[in-house]
Amino acid sequence: MMKRFLTLLLALGLLGAAVPAASAEDTTTSLPAWAYGEIADIYAIGLAGDEITTEHASTVTQEQLEAMTQLTADKLALLNRPANPEKGDSLIIDTTRGGVLNALYQEAAAYVFDGINDGPINFLSALGVVQGDGAALALDRPCTQLEAACFASRLILALYDQQNAGSLGLLWKAEGNGNTLYLLGSIHTDRSNLYPFHKQLRDIITSADLAAFELDFNSQEGIDEFVAMQMYSDGTTLKDHISAELYQEVVEAMAPAPEEQVAQYKPWALANTFNGLSMQDDTTSSNAMAIDLYVNAKASNLGTPVEGIETYAFQGKIFDNLSAEYQENYLAMTLSMYLGMDAAEDLNEEDRAAYEAALKEQDAAVDRWMNQWKARNTQGFANDYPKDEIQSNTTDELNSKLFEGRDPNMIAWADNYLKQTGSHTGLMTVGAGHMIGKTGVVQGLRDLGYTVEVVPAP
Repeated sequence: MMKRFLTLLLALGLLGAAVPAASAEDTTTSLPAWAYGEIADIYAIGLAGDEITTEHASTVTQEQLEAMTQLTADKLALLNRPANPEKGDSLIIDTTRGGVLNALYQEAAAYVFDGINDGPINFLSALGVVQGDGAALALDRPCTQLEAACFASRLILALYDQQNAGSLGLLWKAEGNGNTLYLLGSIHTDRSNLYPFHKQLRDIITSADLAAFELDFNSQEGIDEFVAMQMYSDGTTLKDHISAELYQEVVEAMAPAPEEQVAQYKPWALANTFNGLSMQDDTTSSNAMAIDLYVNAKASNLGTPVEGIETYAFQGKIFDNLSAEYQENYLAMTLSMYLGMDAAEDLNEEDRAAYEAALKEQDAAVDRWMNQWKARNTQGFANDYPKDEIQSNTTDELNSKLFEGRDPNMIAWADNYLKQTGSHTGLMTVGAGHMIGKTGVVQGLRDLGYTVEVVPAP
């Protein structure tokens, strides 16, 4: 059972987040242009959700401010700075711009940072959280939701940058013919305090001439096609394709979604949903923004061209062509992963212990991969992620489809990018499993004569 759990987790690490969750790229034309470069970090960190696109000009509420300051405090605590013995006097905290800045400063003032004892305005101005002097900052004006979220995001990013902190990512650099292509291996989830990214990685994302992903996440046509593939169109429902017992368990697990809505979806679509949810934990932000979706939002909001290497139809067929028996087993297993120990109530003591051990190994594996990702431990990830075992397991329907034709297509795309005339710098973000191993993108480009090295950590 443990190996089966890990197989499913491997699948998630290799396939793109085919239907993006509502994310920062869903900005409206009413969102101020100056915020476009910041909204991806605001969303990924969890400082605001989808409401920011329509309510950004509304005054921040006390409840929202408390949530932002708590999240700021949690992120700053992870820097492990020494406590500040000179916290100073209590500050006026309210929903004015000055009050919001005071609230955020107070969280930073709990620790020793350069310039922290210079006071709120001097400290925050020096960091670039707010610009100008006290007389020009409209400190008495009500603070909008967008302004408050931006202040918090800027403070977090600035202090992480000051401490040379943040997630580094599994990142390689390929060079040839005067071109550069950064290769970022993604794990399609948000977990283990993934955000913020290190400034080095953020700068690579924002300076790219082109951002390529497994899928074009901005293609509404592709998304609509994928959604349609997930649903029955032949007059049948989920109830006609799986056991009555499993059907009832799925309906209960999907509550409060109406049964008639759940029944429209095919087993593999629901299985992927449970698989993704089982990857999250209490460190996942409220928006659960996966790595590749953040990169896409960061690039797209700055106007960087985006390209998909595969199509939604291609990825959809990987699952849609699975046998009916496999889809049902896939759904049952991912549902068990999602339910955790709640799914083991009817097991005997021995099986329950084995089940619990499998769940713990699942969590431990994901934690290891995320920590390797954050530290840019490419060799550790390559050693820990059993790609060769997946490829050798040809008896598993899904395993046989994970790499078949996919690694070569990604290598070909990268080769074409590096062959182009001129001097270009691009970024390719695909599942981390596609980067490693004998058939992976890194080795494939080296075999073609390109120089490919791990990007040194700053």
